Formats: sequence, structure tokens, C-alpha cells
Amino acid sequence: MQNQVTATSHKILFFNTLAFTVCFAAWMLNGVLVTFLIDNGLYAWDKTQMGWLIGIPVLTGAILRLPFGILTDKFGGRFVFPALMLISSIPMYLVSFADRYFEFLLAGLGFGLTGASFAVGVAYTSLWYPKEKQGTALGIFGIGTAGTAITSMGAPVILKRLTDYGAHLEGWRGLPKLYALALVVMAVLFFLFTLNKKVESAQTLTLSDRLKPLRNIRVWRFGFYYFFTFGGFVAVSQWLIPYYVNVYSKSIANAGLIAALFILPAGILRALGGWTADKLGARSVMYFVFVASVIFLIFLLPPRMELRSPGQGVVAARAGTVTKVTEREIVVQDDRYVLNRSAEVGNNGVKIRLGIHASSDEEGFFVLPIASFHQEAVVKKGDLVTRNQLLARGMTQIYFQANLWIFTAFLMILGIAMGMGNGAVFKHIPSYFPQNIGVVGGLVGVIGGLGGFFDPIIFGYLLNATGIWTTCWMFLLFVVLICLVWMHLVVRRMMRKEAPVISRQIDESVAT
Repeated sequence: MQNQVTATSHKILFFNTLAFTVCFAAWMLNGVLVTFLIDNGLYAWDKTQMGWLIGIPVLTGAILRLPFGILTDKFGGRFVFPALMLISSIPMYLVSFADRYFEFLLAGLGFGLTGASFAVGVAYTSLWYPKEKQGTALGIFGIGTAGTAITSMGAPVILKRLTDYGAHLEGWRGLPKLYALALVVMAVLFFLFTLNKKVESAQTLTLSDRLKPLRNIRVWRFGFYYFFTFGGFVAVSQWLIPYYVNVYSKSIANAGLIAALFILPAGILRALGGWTADKLGARSVMYFVFVASVIFLIFLLPPRMELRSPGQGVVAARAGTVTKVTEREIVVQDDRYVLNRSAEVGNNGVKIRLGIHASSDEEGFFVLPIASFHQEAVVKKGDLVTRNQLLARGMTQIYFQANLWIFTAFLMILGIAMGMGNGAVFKHIPSYFPQNIGVVGGLVGVIGGLGGFFDPIIFGYLLNATGIWTTCWMFLLFVVLICLVWMHLVVRRMMRKEAPVISRQIDESVAT
């Protein structure tokens, strides 16, 4: 018998979403906190160490999703969810006492348990809604990922207050204490205002029965989709704070506010992804998600940069003695050579200063790359020159601003696609595995969470190896291309199998 939507269903969904929001905000703490500690010189961690610190809580949340999904199926979300939050609050509180790199890693592993809340919420929410409404319900539940925005926008402001605007930097230790308190309060409220419900067959299934769906390659394919849509979202949400600080010279507070333009739409429109999957099918939504992601990741690839290369120089037409050298001209005997000092190309003829630093926004709003050419004398007055000798070298400067707001707009669209993909992926699970939502949702969540763990670490290694911040988009583009090709090959194979059946049904209908 299918579940009916009731007022209780909506109440459970509300508290599930609220608890998930609090857990997700706690899970993403290190993205802001680690950047703050490095930016203020409290700890001298390099980009690779930063990637590990950002990713390590995600590891715990990822690998524990499967066991917590099983526990939710067996005991019910009313007991499992509060227990998870209470346990997580302890290592979160202990972050305030950390002082060495290893201590931060260990504490991150502990409070990373908050990431397993996703599997709990998915399994618990699904039990209160019928199959045709589960995509929408799980999409609404997924709005809790907007907890990332609460941390990215709110945590920098709280840090300012706790440190008295930088006067007492050790005040940062109050931030994890506040997060620990929020987890405890939410655990109490959740237990008081929710009802318990379990999968009907939970008591009769053995562990082997529960894990049986994991042999299905479809589960792993859904997991890889989630590796990109959710894992990529988690990784980018945390990586954007140091990205904006380093690439665009923004303060941590401003970086958090701008990063929220990526985070909030991705979280809120997850519900739209679930609803659209209910109406049009998850497969159609995933095609849109992957294609849009490929397009806008390509747009994000060009780095903010300033390139210089040799250009056309000036050579002597005849031998002689240099009699005059200025910024504008070189005179050799009776021959006068005019130097090109500013020949701008592109962007409607807008002039740029030579020697612009790529981290500066003072030069204005540039959309397209700008090329500037000039020539510099390499001889001085009194030099004897021969015919065809170089008098002035040419220098071409190409500058690409990667404008902050254009970049952020592209990023926002990418976030929308990822958010809708998160909702659509989980529409698949109750459709294909209605009796194993906790287990399958847990594994898919594990794989997605591992994306959130590995991606920042890979971002850090790529950045250290190349010095180019946009290598993170190159990696994500590689991942989404695999997703798109894999899904398309599966769809093509399914269509070939279904075509003879459909043809036979049409023939039978015509015959009758």
C-alpha cells in the first residue's frame, strides 16, 4: 500500500530539511575556517594541506552514509537523526581546542559525520510520500544543502565579531562552539517534534539482503552521476572562498557573499530538479544537467591572465650611427624610425595600461581579451649599427580579465544545473529500489560524498602543480563528460532493446 500525503508528511519533511540544513552548514565549516586561519597568518598551510583540511570532513560524511542509511531503514529516522547530531557535536566542539595540523584533521574527521545526515534524511523522507511525489519531496529536502550558504555568508561575519574585527584572532575558537550548540539544539527539537517510521520489511531482511542491490551496475552509475552533481557542488562550495580571495583579491566575507550566488540557487533549485523529474522523467533532466554543465565549464576554463610575447620589431634600413633615442623615435644618421607605443586591439578600442596586474579590478569591465602592442629601443645614442640590425624590440601584451561578475554568472548557471541534477538523481532510487532506499541512497550518497572529499584535494594538487586556479574546472569538465557519455551509451542500448518490443506491440494493435 502506497503512502498518502498528510500533514504529518509535511511536518516530517520540514524537520528533516531543517536538520539537514544545520548538518550541512556544520559539514562545510572548514571551507571558511581554514581560509580564515591561513589568510590571517595563524597557520602556514600550503594549498595541498588546505585541500586535505577542506576535504577530510567530507570523507567521514561520505563513507558513513551507507551504514547510516541501513540504520535508518532498521530503526527509523526519529532516533538515528538526533543521535547523529549529538555525536557530531562533540568533535565539532573539540575543533576549538585544536592547534596542530593533525588535530584539525582528526576533528574534521569527527564532525564530518554530519554529512551522513543526507542518507538518513533521504530514507526517512521517502517513507512519508508515495512514489509519484518522492522526487519532489526529496528535492525539497535537498534544499538543506543551502546550509553551505549559511556558512559561507554567516561564518565570516561571526568570525569578525568573535575576533573583534581582527584585533583578537584567537577569538575564532568560539565559532566551532556555536556550531556544536546548534547541532545539540537541533537534535533535541527533532526528537521532540517528529514521529518514527521504518521500512516495513526492515526487521526480516538480513544484511546480505540489504546489500544485494549494490551488485547492480545501475546503482554505481547513479552514484557516479552524483559524484559530479553533489560531490562537485560540495567541493566548489568550499573551494570558492579561497578562489575568490586569491584570484579576485576579495576579503573572506565578500568571497563568502559572492560564493552564495553559486550555493543558494544550487540548493533551492534542487527541488525543481526533483519536481521536473517527476513530470518529465529523471533521464531528460540529467541530459539537460550534463549538457549545460559541459557548456559552462568550458566557459569557466580560461584563467584570469596577462600574457606577453615578442612582436614585430624595428630594424635598421642602412648602417650608421644612432643620433637620437626617445620613447617615440630612433634616429640613425638621416633615417628616422617611429616607435609604436600603444596600438590596442579588441574590446571596442578601449585602451589599457601596460603592466596591468591580473589581480586588479581597477581597469574596468572587460568582456573579451585585449591585445596591446608597443616597441622598446634596444640601442642607445652613439651606437654604431649595421644594416638589418634590431633597433627596437616589439612586445605584444594580451590581457584577459575573466571579469568577476561574468565568471560568477557562469558559475551560478553551473550551480543551477548541479542542483537540479542532485534532485533528479534521487528520483531514480525509489523508482528502481523502493524496498532498499536507505541502502541504495546511502551508497549513491557515499559516492557523491567521496566526490566532495577527493575533488578539493585534487584541486589543491593541480593548483600546486600548475599554478593555475582554473584547473579545478578542467577536472570537473573531465568528470561530467564521462557522465554524459556513459548515460548516453546506456540510453542507446536501452532504446535498441525496447525497439523490437514496441514494434511488435504496434503490429499486434494494427492486426486487431
